[in-house]
Amino acid sequence: MKVLLDENVDVRFKKEFSDTEHAVFTVRDMGWNGLKNGALFRKMQENGFDVLVAVDKNIPYQQNVDTLPVGVFILDVRRNVLAGLLPFVSILLVEWEKAVQHKVYILSPLED
Repeated sequence: MKVLLDENVDVRFKKEFSDTEHAVFTVRDMGWNGLKNGALFRKMQENGFDVLVAVDKNIPYQQNVDTLPVGVFILDVRRNVLAGLLPFVSILLVEWEKAVQHKVYILSPLED
């Protein structure tokens, strides 16, 4: 799976997927900093991405979710810092093994 981490996702989060079969890139890696979501989705489609991982809970209200070119995983984080993102690694890996639809998935962290 080819995955893009949105601009507001800590770039260090990418390293958590280095030992997986998924190709994970950041917006910075691609040189797409500052692109609005519509342009970002077009670039993702042109470059063969399957999934966007974001923390922006407004995406479902800003985009026509019926026409998304990729699956969008929104992480419902309490704090948008690396420590807050880490509980999502195992959740994302499980979700990516399923057939990912071109829709919005809102994920919450596993409770201890």
